Amino acid sequence: MTGKIEELFKFISNNRKYNKALQERYYRSIILPCNGEKEKIVSLLYHIANTQSQPKIDNLAEFYKSIITEENSLKSFKEFVIKINPNGESNFESVYKGMLNQKGWGPKTSALISKSIFHLHNGQYSADLKIWNDVPTLIDENDSFYLPVDAVIIAIFKKLNPDKTWNFTNINSLLKRKYIGQEIEIWDDLWFWGFITQNGGENRKFEWNENKYWALKESDKDKIKIEEIKNKCQEFLGIFN
Repeated sequence: MTGKIEELFKFISNNRKYNKALQERYYRSIILPCNGEKEKIVSLLYHIANTQSQPKIDNLAEFYKSIITEENSLKSFKEFVIKINPNGESNFESVYKGMLNQKGWGPKTSALISKSIFHLHNGQYSADLKIWNDVPTLIDENDSFYLPVDAVIIAIFKKLNPDKTWNFTNINSLLKRKYIGQEIEIWDDLWFWGFITQNGGENRKFEWNENKYWALKESDKDKIKIEEIKNKCQEFLGIFN
């Protein structure tokens, strides 16, 4: 399995531009309609919370009330971390652990918030997407970054080793034996390739799924680009053979 993991990492590392373009369009749709730090971070929080299949509305409402009504908590990255994780450092691990303690938030969405804040401030995306001026642009070697594991990612690891029960915790633990910070962020691209190459529910078939590609609002609908990504998917799927 170790060899397959290394092949996957090499593939996603060499093909970052495809998911990067999709992510850029996704972030622009969330951030650009907003004015000021508060509107931008609130928009991001709402969008990510709504990626849950069954969001706990009452719990989320309590969280929104607590953070939106406290003006200072959204003025800077430091104040945001202090609000959600009072004893934490101003880093991405503190965001993850702090959000995990908020009502209505689970491991995947907490990791998504941490990842998204990093993306918006790491200098790899448009400057007008930045929310705050005090967010680290790199993931420090002493910081911890978490892969937002969901059913798509779990299906991939199940494909690699069907004899093990995979979940958020043991997938992140496995990756952190070999990869750190910035490298874990690269693994986030795995979701894009997994999503458009899976078909079905519990026992998923791995194949190019053009309908899923079209279902992604921010995917590039240019015919040539779709064919290019389709060919890349065949390369991705070949890793599992």
